[in-house]
Amino acid sequence: QVQLVESGGGLVQAGGSLRLSCEVSGRTFSSVTMAWFRQTPGNEREFVATISRSGGPSITSESVKGRFTISRDNAKNTGYLQMNSLKPEDTGVYYCAAGTGLFTTSKYYTYWGQGTQVTVSS
Repeated sequence: QVQLVESGGGLVQAGGSLRLSCEVSGRTFSSVTMAWFRQTPGNEREFVATISRSGGPSITSESVKGRFTISRDNAKNTGYLQMNSLKPEDTGVYYCAAGTGLFTTSKYYTYWGQGTQVTVSS
């Protein structure tokens, strides 16, 4: 059973930074791609970023490009999302996901974490 556990969310003022972590267990971490999505009430999960198995190629949403950086440390079985210059519209529940490709659509990811709340105050 693959498990993903996010951490690092919280309340931050606009312009601030947070780093989310996603620890993966139950499967060799380097065998899966990893992604971050976010969701606000009443809306579908929105793609944020995804990264390849090796940590090389990645895709970042235009809405966060230049502010958010996805990375991973296969030795620690952990993926990260560094979020800088946060805006109130970045508020939401952030989910990490593991899958088999660099997909920007949530339905193609098999494994999900429970989510971590990020709130950005103005």
